[in-house]
Amino acid sequence: MSFGIAARRGAAAYSSVGVETGVSTADPHKLILMLFEGALLQIGTAAIALENKDVPGKGMAISKAIEIILNGLKVSLDYEAGGELAQRLGALYDYMTQRLLYANLHNSRPAMDEVTQLLTDLKSAWEAIGASDQAQR
Repeated sequence: MSFGIAARRGAAAYSSVGVETGVSTADPHKLILMLFEGALLQIGTAAIALENKDVPGKGMAISKAIEIILNGLKVSLDYEAGGELAQRLGALYDYMTQRLLYANLHNSRPAMDEVTQLLTDLKSAWEAIGASDQAQR
């Protein structure tokens, strides 16, 4: 095995451990922020793939973003404690998923941008909640 291949594998393993360590040591608030960041990263990757006419790359990145939204953000909602707010967020996550599916099928950058803006707004609100909680401690 050449040094370049070994170095890339080592860097990938290090990166994986870094992410896993971040997840295993993060509090629940930080985990949600990481999900927002991951979804935004995947949509950004899909947008670049769209510009480069990389159809498989675009599809894979959109699929990952959808997975994060549905199996990360939406699943983390507490409908019992969250009431109407949780219901509305769940519906918003479903809407985002539909827009990303549309973006994938129709190569729609505006649909990706719409979801990016929605996620960015939610992430900012979530960060403000965290800052407020920290100030109260």
